[in-house]
Amino acid sequence: MTTSRYARHEVLPEIGQEGQERIGKGRVLIVGLGGLGCSAAQYLAGSGVGTLILNDFDRVDETNLSRQILYDSRDVGELKVDAARKRLNLMNPDIRISCLSERLSPATLLSHIEAVSIVLDGTDNFATRLAVNHAAVKARVPLVTGAAVRFEGQLSVFLNTGTGPCYRCLYCDEDEWLGNCQGTGVVAPVPGVIGTLMAMEALKLLLGLDSALHNRLHLWDGKRGEWRDVALKTDPECLDCQA
Repeated sequence: MTTSRYARHEVLPEIGQEGQERIGKGRVLIVGLGGLGCSAAQYLAGSGVGTLILNDFDRVDETNLSRQILYDSRDVGELKVDAARKRLNLMNPDIRISCLSERLSPATLLSHIEAVSIVLDGTDNFATRLAVNHAAVKARVPLVTGAAVRFEGQLSVFLNTGTGPCYRCLYCDEDEWLGNCQGTGVVAPVPGVIGTLMAMEALKLLLGLDSALHNRLHLWDGKRGEWRDVALKTDPECLDCQA
């Protein structure tokens, strides 16, 4: 790795050269390359995460460009994973990037999550969020999950060590938080705020630093500029925790 690229990391006592090497050995799967995934991917790539696996089967649309900041007008019609890989490779040629441009079956999703250090869920539909959670719980891989809609965002970290709540404990099958941005809209910077924080939590996990968001739901009201935390508990009837 290029030492000077990570100089501002290496002077931090919490990171140093050893911590940067840990980041470089990290393997992170990002599911969803919308506004959340775009922001998270840029900071993880810039921070030198050794391997990024990008999963999205969608193509860049003009309506994406206001908030999905990895893309520009030249990318419209291109697969998001391909456009993202080109931009991230330009940002940091030191890292490895692989692309998964299909909707992953449960078995394939599980096999990919079993092979990574952390999974980030930046998807915009509830069924996929639950599928990612199920695989992460089964594989016992930490999950960083975020959502953004209107002026609001949320963020949480699930360590999936076999104890404590999981994402399904927070939301049951019939209970979606705020819908998705296609139907309800979203202010462009909101996914950037949450996606950047998702990258921060992923880096802390790779470094072995404690996350204050573990077992908590972090809620942001962009209109008020206020944060609110909600403690989470394990649902004794959660199907994923019982599996």
